[in-house]
Amino acid sequence: MNFLSMKYFCAVEKERSITKAAEILHITQQTLSAHIATIEKEVGCLLFLRHTPLELTYAGTVFLGYAKRFERLNHSMEKEFADIRSDESGTLRIGIAHTRGRAIMPDLISRHQNAYPKMQIDIVEASNDILRQRLISRELDLIIANFPEDIPEIESRFFYDEEIVLLISHFLLNRLYGDEAKDIIQTVREQCSILALSECPFLLGSQKDIAGRIGNRMITEAEFIPIISTRSGNIETLLELCAKGKGACFCPEILARRTLTEHILSSLEVIRFGDLAHYQIRLGWLRQEYCWQGIANFVDVAMELTPDLIKDI
Repeated sequence: MNFLSMKYFCAVEKERSITKAAEILHITQQTLSAHIATIEKEVGCLLFLRHTPLELTYAGTVFLGYAKRFERLNHSMEKEFADIRSDESGTLRIGIAHTRGRAIMPDLISRHQNAYPKMQIDIVEASNDILRQRLISRELDLIIANFPEDIPEIESRFFYDEEIVLLISHFLLNRLYGDEAKDIIQTVREQCSILALSECPFLLGSQKDIAGRIGNRMITEAEFIPIISTRSGNIETLLELCAKGKGACFCPEILARRTLTEHILSSLEVIRFGDLAHYQIRLGWLRQEYCWQGIANFVDVAMELTPDLIKDI
């Protein structure tokens, strides 16, 4: 029995299918079945019940605990010897939300590759909750997300402070409110409430997204029935509609600043809500036997980028 056997067992357990696991591992079903059979022969116990989907026996559940510990040790060993070789190569798997990735990853990866050209970056885009799960299950090496500081399995470092702002085109404000537009906006700013904009159409994001949740919460707290022009999980689509005067859009300030042209930004009113719309973005990686230098290098490069991330519109 060896590390490869453990890897194969874990793949079958995860997929609950020899066929699917073999496809992922890029080996034949016969080879994979033979490996599982060899493991069962060595431990003297049946590890899977052969029906669809495959099911772990009690012995299989016990063996899984050992297999995962072997996998963790093997992963740490590979990373530590990569650091000993000092070749600064490998594949760094990074998880980030699509919107945040669009705003920061082009600059961040460019800087990182200038410093570490042999390192490949694999980006996985998903919601914050899914990213945490994938990190803990070792499908990712590092995540960039909003998450609590006190997750026992995760080491983390504050990256930057993100803010959701409300964007409305001057054209739309003038069409809706005419000469009263400036007073309406001043009222919203002073009261930190969007009640005065109850006649304005809104472009709302998904509840799975932070901007969508904050936007929906502020509408609920203002206690009015909103005019919803468009709902979309794609904030970039909403931003374009906002620029065309089709509604007010809750958006991460950093995304607006780094994706919209100065000309478009100058055509928009930017409304801030203070602490109500601020949250931390952290860099997170697993607490483990050995922390790969590749992770530490990426974190260092990310921290060098921080000053550029906290500029205001």
